[in-house]
Amino acid sequence: MTSRKSHRPGSTDASATPVEGASSPVPQGLQDPALLRRLLRAKDRMDSASHEAWPIERLAAVSGASKAHFARAFKLAFGLPPHRYLLTRRIEQANTLLRDTELSITDIAYATGWESLGTFGRIFRDITGMSPGAMRKQAQANTQPLERVPACVLKAAQRPDLNIAVLEKRRQTADGKVGPSTKEVS
Repeated sequence: MTSRKSHRPGSTDASATPVEGASSPVPQGLQDPALLRRLLRAKDRMDSASHEAWPIERLAAVSGASKAHFARAFKLAFGLPPHRYLLTRRIEQANTLLRDTELSITDIAYATGWESLGTFGRIFRDITGMSPGAMRKQAQANTQPLERVPACVLKAAQRPDLNIAVLEKRRQTADGKVGPSTKEVS
């Protein structure tokens, strides 16, 4: 008589091995170099055209995986779900355009892939803590010392923290709790 493996939450499977930095075991399929290459291909496509719509169906087609498998594997590989990763890229690009160009905020919103100026402003404020106009004023006021810093270093330093969902950030600030990006350093 063969025994059946338990697939209850929290149980481990012999085919799962832990990955450095991950809190849970990673399915064997994620260690497949071909899958990782396909995930990187989807990530690169989002990077190069973050202004375009990237529904999960399109990303899954690029990576040659099912929608559910792609979403799980992407989060395990890169630490963020695909939608949050795309939001991060769009906010980074908007920050760069606000800092380096004289485009109107409306033009920046549409150029970075937002379909609504209101949605852009709300999400931008939720993630960065500032409105796009306030961010532009602050960036332009601080241009002198930052002119010598390479753009790639500036982008990394200004990358928004999206380890938690935007709605959760909103709830935390509404409850009066300090969000992860606004914790005071002692």
